[in-house]
Amino acid sequence: MGRIANMNRPAAVEINHEAMRFLITHNPTNATLNKFTEDLKNCDVNTLVRVCDATYDKTPVEKEGIQVIDWPFDDGAPPPTQIVDDWLKLLNTKFREEPGCCVAVHCVAGLGRAPVLVALALIESGMKYEDAVQFIRQKRRGAFNSKQLLYLEKYRPKMRLRFKDTNSHNCCVQ
Repeated sequence: MGRIANMNRPAAVEINHEAMRFLITHNPTNATLNKFTEDLKNCDVNTLVRVCDATYDKTPVEKEGIQVIDWPFDDGAPPPTQIVDDWLKLLNTKFREEPGCCVAVHCVAGLGRAPVLVALALIESGMKYEDAVQFIRQKRRGAFNSKQLLYLEKYRPKMRLRFKDTNSHNCCVQ
């Protein structure tokens, strides 16, 4: 029975935009964890964000040097502000300090909560919400429900993910 359930799950997809790399995936089980961890390593993932309730042991993943962060929120719902802020802060740090790294994010099926966070990152980097949705849906068919789309449409970015001048030294006028 378990094998059939896994058949409907879409394969992991990589989303690349400017200096950002994401891997959207579904929830592994303890039985598929080795393969899952292997896939993460092959994509240079060093951080995994779980936005669903933990259903597997993260120790084997962490043993491979991949940090696992738990920020669960309700299925089908938009992320709470605190998670959005933490997510954007994490990405700012990761993509600046470790150029080329990949951040993996997963919910249960990889169609709602995980794509929403990636869409937020794209929007924060300057992409229009419609373009972000289309960009992700090209690789992840069926991503986003109507409530999540409405949330993304109303979301007002503060342009917190700008990586244009990663080679020059960071200078800001206060």
